[in-house]
Amino acid sequence: MDLKPADDETLDRFYHGRIRVLQKKKGYRFSLDAPLLADFIQTRADDEGLELGTGSGIIALLLSIKPFRHITALELQSSLFELAAKNVRLNGLGDRITVLQQDLVAFCPERTYDLVFANPPYHAQGKGNLSGSIEKSVAKHELKCDIFAIMRKTAELLSPRGRACFVFPEARRAEFSEAAAVSGLGLRRERTVLPRSGERPSLFLTEFGLTEETPRIERPLVLLQKDGEYTRAAREIFAGRKHAQPDS
Repeated sequence: MDLKPADDETLDRFYHGRIRVLQKKKGYRFSLDAPLLADFIQTRADDEGLELGTGSGIIALLLSIKPFRHITALELQSSLFELAAKNVRLNGLGDRITVLQQDLVAFCPERTYDLVFANPPYHAQGKGNLSGSIEKSVAKHELKCDIFAIMRKTAELLSPRGRACFVFPEARRAEFSEAAAVSGLGLRRERTVLPRSGERPSLFLTEFGLTEETPRIERPLVLLQKDGEYTRAAREIFAGRKHAQPDS
């Protein structure tokens, strides 16, 4: 299909041009947390995945360099739903990724998934400054659902041996952990993200399951060197590396 973006869109390339993503010039645009989560997620070839709030589809698209059977990506906002569906077609991934315009809280597929993942809104309701764009505000603030609703839906739709992965701000770790605990999710794996070495973490990445086990704490990811350039580890992530499959 025509790769030329519309007048109100940009065309961005990731993973050395393997993934192409259209975004609106004005409106919600994803940030580095999307490739961080895509890198953190480990997949299996037979995974049926579910994304709770796909935005432009970026995380599902970036995951396409890894093995999985199929991903269903939910998006509530019509503008972002249309953009995500367009990006799936642009990358020729219609047989592997299906985008649905759907409120995740109301989503009842009468099945469970091997992999559930989300980049939830970071700002609690009533916190932070809302954008002049409703699209940005809904994507970044808990206007439609909060982290407790997302974790409840995750536990409801996760298969007994499935994995659920998230990226979330360190400043809301306590609330996130409470939401996971009351939903019956047990921590399996975790990695913190630091802007620079010696600084406090800004984000954390987690993998959960429906059973308790000793979590694996991975080495923290440092994003920037002293000179402001990305670290080697960060550059490898942004270039699109493939991880080994998770343990059975």
